[in-house]
Amino acid sequence: MSQSLRTAASRLGSRLRAAAAAVESHALTLGAVATALVLVVVFYYPVATVFVDSVVVDGRFTVEPLLSVLTSRFYLVDIFGFTAYQALLSTVASVALGLPGAWLLARFEFPGRETLRSLTILPFVMPSIMVAIGFVATFGQHGTLNAALGALGLPRVDLLYTLPAIVVAHAFYNAPLVARVTTAAWESVDASAIETARSLGASPTQAFRDVVVPQLLPAVAVGATLTFVFTFASFPIVLALGGFRLATVEVFIYSRIQNLAYAEAASLAVIETAISLGLTYLYLRYEGRQRAAGQGARPQPRRSLWPGSSGDGGSGTGEAEAWDRRAIATRLGIAAYALVVVAVFVVPIASMVVTSLTGPAGGPSLEHYRFLLERQRTGAAYQVRPLPAIENSLLFGAGTLLVAVPMGVLTAVLTTRDFEGRAVVDALSMAPLAVSGIVVGLGLLRGLVFGVEVFGMRVTATGALAVVAAHAVGAYPFVTRNVAPLLRNLDPKLVESARSLGASRARALVDIELPLVAAGVVAGAAFAFAISIGEFDSTVVLAEGSTSYTMPVAVERYLGRRLGPATAMGCLLLLVTSLSFVVIERFGGQYGGRGGF
Repeated sequence: MSQSLRTAASRLGSRLRAAAAAVESHALTLGAVATALVLVVVFYYPVATVFVDSVVVDGRFTVEPLLSVLTSRFYLVDIFGFTAYQALLSTVASVALGLPGAWLLARFEFPGRETLRSLTILPFVMPSIMVAIGFVATFGQHGTLNAALGALGLPRVDLLYTLPAIVVAHAFYNAPLVARVTTAAWESVDASAIETARSLGASPTQAFRDVVVPQLLPAVAVGATLTFVFTFASFPIVLALGGFRLATVEVFIYSRIQNLAYAEAASLAVIETAISLGLTYLYLRYEGRQRAAGQGARPQPRRSLWPGSSGDGGSGTGEAEAWDRRAIATRLGIAAYALVVVAVFVVPIASMVVTSLTGPAGGPSLEHYRFLLERQRTGAAYQVRPLPAIENSLLFGAGTLLVAVPMGVLTAVLTTRDFEGRAVVDALSMAPLAVSGIVVGLGLLRGLVFGVEVFGMRVTATGALAVVAAHAVGAYPFVTRNVAPLLRNLDPKLVESARSLGASRARALVDIELPLVAAGVVAGAAFAFAISIGEFDSTVVLAEGSTSYTMPVAVERYLGRRLGPATAMGCLLLLVTSLSFVVIERFGGQYGGRGGF
């Protein structure tokens, strides 16, 4: 009897080992299938639901909602026209503010340069609603700008709910993107080509115009294209700084959802998505060409900003005097640019912090934080309380990590392998970048939240599950874009050696590749967590009661009533996202973000 049991146990063990080996040998395939299924369920199906809602009304196929949008002067001129106009102005402002920063980072050496460069990823971890609060605290009737003007005896201005405030806030977000993309291109310019032009008699200005500028223009075009896409689909900043008086497509879609006009909202969303997808396709084509083009053979040496450093002097007295004049002019220009940077990037965040610590009488006070504590203790169930918002944000961030990191890593592995159709897989996997959170939220609301019939059963995904799904869809491409460059740079012989020793492809990935790209995985995870913490677009559509509103939603709801508590909540949000930024900067800031695409 014991012998029979041992034999049966041995057979069972053999079968389990064989099954485990079979699963391991097909682990990547199974992971790819699982990732595809998740995308279909929580992204492609919801977005398809939006498309269907635009042509199916009351169970009847009709193109009337789309035609009503496409033939309406109000929609085409007042909504889409204004959206494109503000996006164009925001793009021009972002390029104008970002290019000097790229020149400074690419051409000069100074203490803190690497830290300043790492700060260009801040827009990717800073929640947009928090930045909007900072601009409200700066440009509002009782903001820091008017306080400074009043102290100088100058008349007050009210820039809130104006187009300039929206444009400057968009520049806050997208100028670092332009600087990040252009800096990389500037550093890849081959110094030998410039030296050749100079040896042929070209002046420094001519060499810059004929050699450097043509190599920078594609990167500037990419930064401008991405900026236009992001500002065209901007939502929280426009909602907070423009309101419904300066409504863009996103804000108008949100208003239609609130009024339960789903067909109208879906029609607007379809047209907006088509524009965004077209622009993103142009960007991806450029990225492929740039990846194939490679880097310059020898980068230009950087100059020092400080007088008296090597390389600051000329060969003759006259040349040295001319160089000194140019150096002085350069430093004065950089100082002026630094003042603009402080005004645009530092003052809004500082204003938010100062406002949160200022009482009604104008002196230092913790009253707004005490208000949050009091609301937490005595607030009714229907009121927004800070602790549930913080808990929900952290829980949703953790849930996003559990979904987005495996999906992002698997997508990175697939898109860095050579196979037929890889470009299609890459484009499909990056599609969430081109679809706004409002559209994803509307799709999830109309699809999974309202429920879908599957084999006679109604399947729903509401509350926290729907929010995590939306956050994961928006976050996993950032994991992919952090991990893929590192995987692409690994020596393929490492995997080949492991495979020749009997390791499966999945085992080679776990034992060889992932440890070597761990910094990218950690940075991608930090991005995913930060994006989840700061996500507002889809969350404000999907949040229900006290079970799923997050810190950004709480900030927006407080802002509708009192600025002080909104800034206090914004500071708590700043604290959480700053911790994410520290992780990103420490482990892999050089790889990540939209600017690293």
